[in-house]
Amino acid sequence: MTDDMRAPIDSSILGAQLRDGGCHFALWAPRATRVELALVGDDNSQINHDLHRNADGVWVGFVAGVEAEQRYGYRVEGEWNPDAGMRFNPAKLLLDPYARAVTAGVDYSGPILDHTSESNYVPDPVDSAGSVPLSVVVADSPPPQPLAQPRTLEDMVIYELHVKGYTRLHPAVPEHLRGTYGGLAYPAVVQHLVDLGVNAVELLPVQHFVSEPFIIGRGLTNYWGYNTLGFFAPHAAYSSSGTLGQQVAEFKNMVSGLHEAGISVLLDVVYNHTGEGGHQGPTLCFRGIDHAGYYRLTNDLHNDYDVTGCGNSVDTSHPGVLQMVLDSMRYWVTEMGVDGFRFDLATTLIRDQNHHVDQNHAFKQAIADDPVLSRAVMIAEPWDLGPYGYQVGNWGPGWGEWNDQFRNYFRDYWRGAVGGVQQLATRLCGSPDLFDRPGRSVSESVNFITAHDGFTLRDLVTYNVKHNDANGEGNRDGADDNRSWNCGWEGESNDPGIVGFRHRQAKNLMASLLLSMGTPMMTAGDGMGRTQQGNNNAYCQDSPVSWVHWDTESTWADLSELTSTLLKARADFPILRTTRFLTHDEVVDAEGHGMGRVDLAWLDGWHGEMTDDAWHDLGRHHLAMYRSDADSAFLLWINGGEHAITVRTPGEPWGRSYEIVATTAERGELPVSPLDREQEFSLPGRSVTLMRCDVPTSDEALAARAHEEREHRQTARTAVRTRAPRRAPRASTRRADGPR
Repeated sequence: MTDDMRAPIDSSILGAQLRDGGCHFALWAPRATRVELALVGDDNSQINHDLHRNADGVWVGFVAGVEAEQRYGYRVEGEWNPDAGMRFNPAKLLLDPYARAVTAGVDYSGPILDHTSESNYVPDPVDSAGSVPLSVVVADSPPPQPLAQPRTLEDMVIYELHVKGYTRLHPAVPEHLRGTYGGLAYPAVVQHLVDLGVNAVELLPVQHFVSEPFIIGRGLTNYWGYNTLGFFAPHAAYSSSGTLGQQVAEFKNMVSGLHEAGISVLLDVVYNHTGEGGHQGPTLCFRGIDHAGYYRLTNDLHNDYDVTGCGNSVDTSHPGVLQMVLDSMRYWVTEMGVDGFRFDLATTLIRDQNHHVDQNHAFKQAIADDPVLSRAVMIAEPWDLGPYGYQVGNWGPGWGEWNDQFRNYFRDYWRGAVGGVQQLATRLCGSPDLFDRPGRSVSESVNFITAHDGFTLRDLVTYNVKHNDANGEGNRDGADDNRSWNCGWEGESNDPGIVGFRHRQAKNLMASLLLSMGTPMMTAGDGMGRTQQGNNNAYCQDSPVSWVHWDTESTWADLSELTSTLLKARADFPILRTTRFLTHDEVVDAEGHGMGRVDLAWLDGWHGEMTDDAWHDLGRHHLAMYRSDADSAFLLWINGGEHAITVRTPGEPWGRSYEIVATTAERGELPVSPLDREQEFSLPGRSVTLMRCDVPTSDEALAARAHEEREHRQTARTAVRTRAPRRAPRASTRRADGPR
């Protein structure tokens, strides 16, 4: 790599910027020998303009008269030398990496490859114009309305959703808005999120993406969107108003609508690879600008070094590429109004020029030092497919991380595949084995039971194996390690016993998620029984298989009600969303006085706190978790065993009485609350029950101390009055004997 490729660049001029009666264009292409700007007319005709090279490898030019909605692309000339990672081919019309809007699509039967069909290393001379997406000039506009109160990760309840799939079948959304940014911002949709208790949405990829040729060949499309092509452009197909920049305005309006309701907006971003795939795939943008500049290559520079499983890996060890990623993030925060990011296959972003994982990578350092990005929420999917790619727990302070060990354990626990409760306690209290490190918060463990990738919550309790035949890959795609349990019958059932048991198991999984320490992430529709009919890899199903069906709300009302109840409790009581790791410390009030109880304790359900023998009992399936602060206390009962067991509430100082806040048990299985201290009761099998403990609050403790002090002073005054007559004679006698 030459020195000019690593030279600092002024990235602020990149892209298309309207000014002075025209538009300034700039493209970073340090190894190119010529760059042409192609302005595309409504009739698809082209007018080309040569750009001029600056010393930093940025090609620039100004064209008078250009206005918003102008379509354009680039033709980049240079050496065709695959042995040096150079695949320049000016016959291919290329997208601007900094384009703020993208229009048109890919004709997968067109001349979109930079090479011939006979050889990957012989250039194809056929013009790709008319078969590839085009960049669009977009006028500046005000950013969306910000949140009235910015929210950090520790206060979030995250809801992972797909912009199209969430509203495509929503009965209250006007038909022309369904499946769009406008549909997601529709009042009925926003109100549903508020009523549920969600305060942050994590949008599956909305940076402009394309499908893969092999998916198109099966008559399907890339539905999830993990195949980005435009890192600055909102996906055009989610716009109800147009694709010549209107998608930008509609996206901003969506963000404003969510912010007005107090809902943060997080983006699931895919900076680890692009939609071009390996060098055998289409050349639409980055490869044609500089193959070795944008992508990691093998030592011979012929092939992509793929640690993503998607054909290529973006090379953030290259300063120009890293700058593009950071510029994109900053643009989405400052101009598009988003509040944070979840990074797909994040480990790829912290690999150095030798492809080694580096937790001190410039990517992380730049975010920490940036005045804008350092305030945004950062969540890593902390793995990729390369060597040492699994990095859960290693991202350090300020980074949330998807905790797949939480997911795996609770799936196993509720299907009865584990013994003992040691790991149950570990996962309930924020996975300190992974995250309790200097400077880290318990909220940095992003807990989840399901996500877009895998079974839905309903399918997790309905299917033992995947059913992906609709994907056209002979059911070979998707994970086989699902840790699911069909509750006795594969697939949907009309048996009331099986249906009821599945509801109970789904509620147990949901309660485990929402009552564990850490930041909970739910998958859209899980709270009302969304199903994909057993498809655990619905990435290519832009169909009713993937869309949320709102008609299941009534049949799964018990799950929805439990979800809302637990989220309200979490919002109302800080101890249920604590940010610090609890360690059996004494609870103190605002003045530092002890309150006679601890912040965290594990109870065996009968004798009191767990003993070593109880912790090592592999036949134990139940546990009680006690949490308290100066103002409240809660007792969480979990019984993963098949049968009910007799337990009793603890005595003081744990609580004076116990009120059931929520339970996954059926009506009549538990006694009517409140329960007295040391009251025996039957804890149902396979159930979760949350109780609020009646304990002295901080205000009550202060009032009690004030009362004690008043009593003490009153007692002292009474004692003085009572003793005074007895002292007086002695004092009189001493004075009579002479001076003191």
